[in-house]
Amino acid sequence: MRREGQDAYERLRTYLIVAAQAGLAAGLALFIARDVLHTQQPLVAPATAVGTIAAAIGNRARRTLEVIAGVILGVLVGRGLIEVIGGGPVQTGLVVALAISAAALFRGTGAGMVQAASAAMLLGTVSPGHANLAVPRTANALVGGVVALAVVFLIMPLNPLRVVHRAAGPTLDVFARELTATAKALTERDVQQAENALQRLCTEEAERRKTTEMVAAAREVAVLSPWRRRRLGIMRRYEHAAEHVELAYTNSREMVHWAVSTIRAREPVPAGLPAAIEPVGQALRLLHRDFLAGREPDRARARALQAIKEVNEACAEGLEFSGTVVVSQLRVVVSELLQASGLPKTEANQQAGLTAED
Repeated sequence: MRREGQDAYERLRTYLIVAAQAGLAAGLALFIARDVLHTQQPLVAPATAVGTIAAAIGNRARRTLEVIAGVILGVLVGRGLIEVIGGGPVQTGLVVALAISAAALFRGTGAGMVQAASAAMLLGTVSPGHANLAVPRTANALVGGVVALAVVFLIMPLNPLRVVHRAAGPTLDVFARELTATAKALTERDVQQAENALQRLCTEEAERRKTTEMVAAAREVAVLSPWRRRRLGIMRRYEHAAEHVELAYTNSREMVHWAVSTIRAREPVPAGLPAAIEPVGQALRLLHRDFLAGREPDRARARALQAIKEVNEACAEGLEFSGTVVVSQLRVVVSELLQASGLPKTEANQQAGLTAED
């Protein structure tokens, strides 16, 4: 229960800025559409603003353009057709189908297709004499999109490094904790403990996807916000590292799977094998902290190489099939971490003890 409560608290801290941005954007968009421009259908503006901010984290600029383009496309298709075929249920269905097809033709995603269909449906349900209802809808969508971008990049831009710290930190803590649990399970030959660690790593998959989304949002702000531009160099390095960290995580999960098999098969477990697993999680956490602090990740590299030293000693004592696979996976993980720290692939593979066949 304590762990679940801590996870809930961390999620709230991560997404609190998104909630604040969405609330501010909704209020501003409604004020401009209703009280400044006095448009019809003013609720379209805050709906567009909230949809851009909350549903497109990490890709807000593109989402805004897709929403506005979808509205305009739906208006053009719908207005052109109802002038010819009129309104009604059949005409509405035809107009919506053609609007979505047109959006797909221009490589629109789900957001653009929905907006194109909505605008076309509005036109299909009114008489040709009232087709000008689409004009305020387009204007309000534009207001909502522009306000959303202003809030996200100018008025209340998130701090990229703080967001990445809060989003990725708990995930990396889980990663390190479960590798420590796996090392302990190997030492104690406790198959249940190893299986539990593997299950928790698999369960964490959804949270890792959210972390990737937040890292993308942080980089987008660093690129587009003039107030956060100085963080762009760090974010680019972190994003490069994240690609290798993703591979390290995947291979770590495979490593834990084979650790379970090693215990089940009652294979010998040299002391160096569990001693090599725990430093991997520590290296990943150090890498995360060093990048966000703008430091060279020397500590992370040293901890990763410590794992290789331990695993070489384990190999010298002798391993059977499953244990050999654990070692192979661990070397791949260390190589990915070294590449994430900035080493070239060839050098990282060499220091991790990987051969060309690996």
